[in-house]
Amino acid sequence: MSKFGKVAVLLGGTSGEREVSLKSGAAVLAALKRQGVDAQAFDPAERNLSELAQFDRVFNILHGRGGEDGTMQGALELMGVPYTGSGVMASSVGMDKWRTKLLWKALNIATLDFEMVSEDSDFAAIEEKLGLPLFVKPANEGSSIGITKVKQKGGLQPAWILAAKADPLVIAEKFVGGGEYTVGILGETALPIIRIVPKNEFYDFEAKYLRDDTEYLCPCGLSVEKEAQIQAEAVQAFKAIGCKGWGRVDFLMDEAGNHFFLELNTNPGMTDHSLVPMAAKAAGMSFDELVIQILEMTLFKTSEAQC
Repeated sequence: MSKFGKVAVLLGGTSGEREVSLKSGAAVLAALKRQGVDAQAFDPAERNLSELAQFDRVFNILHGRGGEDGTMQGALELMGVPYTGSGVMASSVGMDKWRTKLLWKALNIATLDFEMVSEDSDFAAIEEKLGLPLFVKPANEGSSIGITKVKQKGGLQPAWILAAKADPLVIAEKFVGGGEYTVGILGETALPIIRIVPKNEFYDFEAKYLRDDTEYLCPCGLSVEKEAQIQAEAVQAFKAIGCKGWGRVDFLMDEAGNHFFLELNTNPGMTDHSLVPMAAKAAGMSFDELVIQILEMTLFKTSEAQC
């Protein structure tokens, strides 16, 4: 493991997902240490970023703004420190659900109908166009922060007010009810698909991180042919944003069996409730092996100019 040198595990940070990142980082750090890697925790909320120049590479497990949106990637590029995951441009676009969906639509990658929502919007017209129920979400947040499922007429405006507290850029998205799924991406490979069955109204923060009754089905219940098709398209959707290394692409199914890519995550969670480790386990890979494989990609990471 000496080939990795001194590794900083970036965790915590200042985003609304700080607590989740601390849990992910602790799990990653423990896995690296178990395998003899010289790894240290590094919380940018408590240390000066310039200290990262002392490390040979970085395992970035920050979630949300300041760590997953291209800003940290840009700082590491300037310092010349290799890091896990996608580069500056892909991280920035991938964090922005609106711009991700614009790119996917331009490339004919299936995604749900959506509308931007602002103070000047005709809320009733958007409800009519997308239908009810619909989802309202901040474009630049993760972990379901600020999300509302609008089920009744007149509910869009208060949902927009809530979402806008997290991010001024807010989208409303059509609802389909055939199931929620996710595809982990590792290098050029799509991991087995997981179907998520929450006991809450939808897969919100509580269902993701606090409850123990959320069901994760893998095998996911799709036919072998359908799963292979969606896996291939998920890799395409991932690469369309310029992503590399590892990540996760979420999608929904409608009642007719059509799939729609929802969003992507360039620094997925690595907690005991997280989806990429579950998918890797289903593929025969332990958590420790997954962590090392992600870190190994920093040994040959190319410049951001290619991303």
